[in-house]
Amino acid sequence: MIKAILIDDEDFVREELREKLQRYFADEILIVEEANGVETGLAAIKNNDPDLLFLDINMGDGTGFDLLKKCVTKDFDIIFVTGFDQHAIKAIKIGALDYILKPVDDDEFKLAVQKAIDNYQKDPNLEKLIEISSDYFKGVKDKRVILKTADTVYAIYEDDIIYCRSDGNYTTFYTQQMEKIVVSKALKQIEEILSEEVFIRCHQSYIVNKKHVLKYSKQGVLVVHLDFKVPVSSRRKDYALKRIFD
Repeated sequence: MIKAILIDDEDFVREELREKLQRYFADEILIVEEANGVETGLAAIKNNDPDLLFLDINMGDGTGFDLLKKCVTKDFDIIFVTGFDQHAIKAIKIGALDYILKPVDDDEFKLAVQKAIDNYQKDPNLEKLIEISSDYFKGVKDKRVILKTADTVYAIYEDDIIYCRSDGNYTTFYTQQMEKIVVSKALKQIEEILSEEVFIRCHQSYIVNKKHVLKYSKQGVLVVHLDFKVPVSSRRKDYALKRIFD
């Protein structure tokens, strides 16, 4: 039985989560305690040694990231529960963590919880995932993103990414360290986690880091760091060149 704690400063949200867990996952998940903020949440975690947290982002006495920073150990999985806050959602995605939106949709809820049940084990990279999400949420200057391959989890500084190239549902990252990191995500999903002020979608299959662009050639390509050549589509040419060179 998976031991869960609900941490949210809105009573009706905890009630909704409780009702859905009892309706859909009564045989798999046991709610051991509920809390309405950072301090009460920390006490609940200390007293119960949970396996899974349903954790709000913004609460009266701090944020979910504040709570996680204060946890001595993190031997649990996390499903963030948040309102439609684009900044918070992007922070969670950057750290490759799971979340559900308020108001809670039944299908999204069941998918997120079933994933937690199916992957029920301590993630050895959880500290790093939380740290990177929290850094973005708090506005740290040198941003990183989490990239998961079949056998490795990378924490990459955005400045180290030269460009990305898609091939269907896979995207390859080309870095200054000459690494090629292939992740099982479409380019649209990658675009959502990269800083839009730095990364430019210059082609249907390419995103480029404008900090690494050296020049635009008449052959319709951007010459970037390490002499890579990134194509620019005619449809995106004016937009891309303006964003990169103005």
